[in-house]
Amino acid sequence: MAFKSEKAGFSLGQLIRRNRTLLVIGGLIGLFSGGLVGLLFGAGIGVAISAALKNALGQALNPQDAFFKATFTVMGKLAKADGRVSQEEIQYAREVMNRMGLSEERRKEAMELFSLGKENDFDIAEVMRPLRALIRFRIPLKLMFVEIQLQAAMADGQVSEAETIIIREVCGLLQMSQAEMAALMARMQSQFSYQQHSYQSHQGGFVSEQQLLTESYGVLGVKESASDAELKKAYRRLMSQHHPDKLVAKGLPEEMMQLAKEKTQEIQGAYDRIKTARKKH
Repeated sequence: MAFKSEKAGFSLGQLIRRNRTLLVIGGLIGLFSGGLVGLLFGAGIGVAISAALKNALGQALNPQDAFFKATFTVMGKLAKADGRVSQEEIQYAREVMNRMGLSEERRKEAMELFSLGKENDFDIAEVMRPLRALIRFRIPLKLMFVEIQLQAAMADGQVSEAETIIIREVCGLLQMSQAEMAALMARMQSQFSYQQHSYQSHQGGFVSEQQLLTESYGVLGVKESASDAELKKAYRRLMSQHHPDKLVAKGLPEEMMQLAKEKTQEIQGAYDRIKTARKKH
């Protein structure tokens, strides 16, 4: 019984501390308008207002919703960048939705957002500014967002000048430097080639081991001359940045966890290939 009383008292204390500002304001208003009874009533109203505001803000400022909305609208913008949407770009968007395991309702929302992004007068700043405000200091989320868009741009085999301009605008709105963008693009181009050639190799096609090894270094963003220590540092940094649970905790939509898992598998595969090659020499 004593334990329950202590727990109740602790909970009450936490409630008072979290809502102390509106509790004081409400209490003062109540005190001046209705004495002691007004004080208690006003304090209660203050707490209720605080809870309502927090709930409303929590729904309005949801990083997962902002990330989802921006992902598919910007993807649509990129698809239309060259004036027409290629079959490869449409297929990539569908593949992303499939890998995310979206419900019918969520898939319909994603398709609508993709179509919105394709409209000629659509301004990506409308979705990027709210996202930037919510993930401003969450660098792994910024990287993940741009990586998804770069993969969309590379769906037809190359990144056009028009698509590069949009990617540059996205990076600018996320407050990423040109150097950061260039490094990310180089890494993603290596990753795209690595994916293509790995698949080709698994299907029985000929791909030289040296080519796959060179691309593996690119996936990790290091030079072939990097030391073992530098290699391990780059590997650990990328694995940490793409850790699915960490990304979801920072605001990545849970449906996109599979995309993050695939990223870590690619990073792991590239690192293992390099380690195996170095042991042979």
